[in-house]
Amino acid sequence: MEEASSTTPLLRGSSSTGEEGEEDEISYEDVDSPEPIGNKEEEKGLLAAEDEDEDEQSPIEQVALTVPTTDDPSIPVLTFRMWVLGVLSCVVLSFLNQFFWYRTEPLTITAISAQIAVLPLGRLMAATLSKRKFLAGSNWEFSLNPGPFNMKEHVLITIFANSGAGSVYAIHIVSAVKIFYKKRLDLFVAFLIVLTTQILGFGWAGIFRRHLVEPAAMWWPANLVQVSLFRALHEKEQRPKGGLTRNQFFLVVLTCSFAYYVLPGYLFPMITSLSWICWIFPKSVLAQQLGSGLYGLGIGALGIDWSTISSYLGSPLASPWFAIANVAVGFALVMYVITPLAYWFNLFHAKTFPIFSEDLFTSSGQEYNISKIIDSNFHLDLKAYEEYGSIYLSTFFAMTYGVGFAALTATVVHVLLFHGKEIWKLSLSAFRDRTEDVHTKLMRKYNQVPELWFQIILVGTVALSIFACEYYIDQLQLPWWGVLLACAIALVFTLPIGIITATTNQTPGLNVITEYIIGYIYPGRPVANICFKVYGYISMTQALTFLQDFKLGHYMKIPPRTMFLAQLVGTVIASVVYLGTAWWMIYTIPDLCDSSSTTWSCPSDRVFYDASVIWGLIGPRRIFGNLGIYESINWFFLGGAIAPLLVWLLHKAYPDKEWIRLINMPVLIGSTGMMPPATAVNYTSWIVMGFIFSFVIYRYKKDWWTKYNYVLSGGLDAGLAFMAVLLYLCLGLENISLNWWGENLDGCPLASCPTAKGIVVEGCPVFS
Repeated sequence: MEEASSTTPLLRGSSSTGEEGEEDEISYEDVDSPEPIGNKEEEKGLLAAEDEDEDEQSPIEQVALTVPTTDDPSIPVLTFRMWVLGVLSCVVLSFLNQFFWYRTEPLTITAISAQIAVLPLGRLMAATLSKRKFLAGSNWEFSLNPGPFNMKEHVLITIFANSGAGSVYAIHIVSAVKIFYKKRLDLFVAFLIVLTTQILGFGWAGIFRRHLVEPAAMWWPANLVQVSLFRALHEKEQRPKGGLTRNQFFLVVLTCSFAYYVLPGYLFPMITSLSWICWIFPKSVLAQQLGSGLYGLGIGALGIDWSTISSYLGSPLASPWFAIANVAVGFALVMYVITPLAYWFNLFHAKTFPIFSEDLFTSSGQEYNISKIIDSNFHLDLKAYEEYGSIYLSTFFAMTYGVGFAALTATVVHVLLFHGKEIWKLSLSAFRDRTEDVHTKLMRKYNQVPELWFQIILVGTVALSIFACEYYIDQLQLPWWGVLLACAIALVFTLPIGIITATTNQTPGLNVITEYIIGYIYPGRPVANICFKVYGYISMTQALTFLQDFKLGHYMKIPPRTMFLAQLVGTVIASVVYLGTAWWMIYTIPDLCDSSSTTWSCPSDRVFYDASVIWGLIGPRRIFGNLGIYESINWFFLGGAIAPLLVWLLHKAYPDKEWIRLINMPVLIGSTGMMPPATAVNYTSWIVMGFIFSFVIYRYKKDWWTKYNYVLSGGLDAGLAFMAVLLYLCLGLENISLNWWGENLDGCPLASCPTAKGIVVEGCPVFS
């Protein structure tokens, strides 16, 4: 399972299905690829790739349909407007996202919202600022207003906004220690952890950028939403007869999304999870276990709310259909086959607990009181634990850990089998002998970021991390060797997981394996466990975020050194604002992260805390090892390793079968990685929407999809974000609610009840 992070959420044809090592093996439907919209005539000053045919395109069809193949290197980028609006965007999004992250229904304000909001501000500054040149005639000559507000400035502002979008994962450490464990963690110590874990990813990004940014096969699908939106906002387009330009279409979608979110956001929240089976059988525990979209298996459950659809898995409009299909199959197997079988066969005393819950339980089905098993030194009190009894998990919670084990080994084996030869060739040649696509050729005009810059950041950050953990070991519990081991894990997995993300828009996580490793090596210390997890897991995730931004700059022809500067400054600003906001909320909101709170129950932080208990305080040996009842879950490691091998052998046996090439086991097996805190209705709604747009419309209405698909995604994001902020400022701060049945989010009160005989839980029937 995945504690929700910035992997979006943070946001989303793949080379992962082709023969290893052969770039021309990337195949898509044979369709006529129209010229990218808005690029039919080169404007004065735009440069096509040198010595290349003007019609050259990326081999990835979605990229060819979306990304322009021209550039003007003379456009000013590091402008006064960019710095002002970029820093402002980063600060505002960082504050809002941390503020909303603690909510019972968390909301992520994406960078697309800032992307829209800064456009009129940028144009206003271009119209009003003085054009006077300062230090004229010198190498330092500059102007506050170098001309019209341009697309490259806009891209860099969005890079700043990306730093503030999503979440800062290390804040979970602050929440776990100060809110749930109620132990000491100084502000300065918290700042060191937040800053180092956010910046460490630059080191891995620098090592692997040649493998994950320059090749055309690494196309990062989520970036196409922003590219399409940039073009819609900046390029002049003639309105077709009886139709809309992309800019007009975006404004229509934004307005409709803004107005519609009043329903799920305030007037009628129930439509976020329409669990109709529960309404038909209001007194049946079984029916509600099956039908609840929030607390059960979600059969038939659907949310007609964009936040339900996109909150955890990102926009389904930004994911290729083969990836959505893999997620759908994996979700169905885990949710509708493995979990029900485990529950109804009563594996691990499953019927004593809810079928779907992230809580921890005693053997009698009651919630586990963690404070009873912690000693004064913030370690496990083994005697008290033995007296109180072992921790038990819900069926689904236990299965998701097994799936997490399988996804890890599947990722490694899949990448070795399908990409091993390619990675080897890339590592040996460093692209010297490789055919570059048009975008890489255009980027040759700019100076690359020196490797030394990344190396300095990597060495400096690792040194600062070791200092923080050693000097403040009484608060962080993690010794110096733990930092180095976490870094080694991140280094090993950044490339294989990066390949999966860059081609499928789905990211397997390292959170489970990092918890597992340190839990065995260093048990009984919950803070050491979560610090190790954050250093190992989030530094890899941050590296992927930086690489995705580099690819966005690659598509939009932003000088790499300028991109690097914006990313670094934005990351530091976001770290400060996120921590400051969380610290302020911890000391000002009385019921923050109280499970009974209707507003501030902190679902993601609660999952993170539970994981710290399982893996850190008690340790995997007493739960998943020879001293625990879930030891057999470890067989998932073997199953995950075998699954990609079977697909690879099948592909070798039947190389002409296209559907075999589209099976991606890391995505399929790891499909439920965001559950919990994500629920069934998040997945069912996401899959339905993905099928409609990424399969039906993409296949049968290609022209419409080419022009409007990514613009639609951006408009839905932006409209929802603006209305959500407005609703909170106008109504949420005053706790104004309607108090009617439409506010019942699920309508399935019995879905969380146990079905074992004689188990007594408040509000549930007792089976005899």
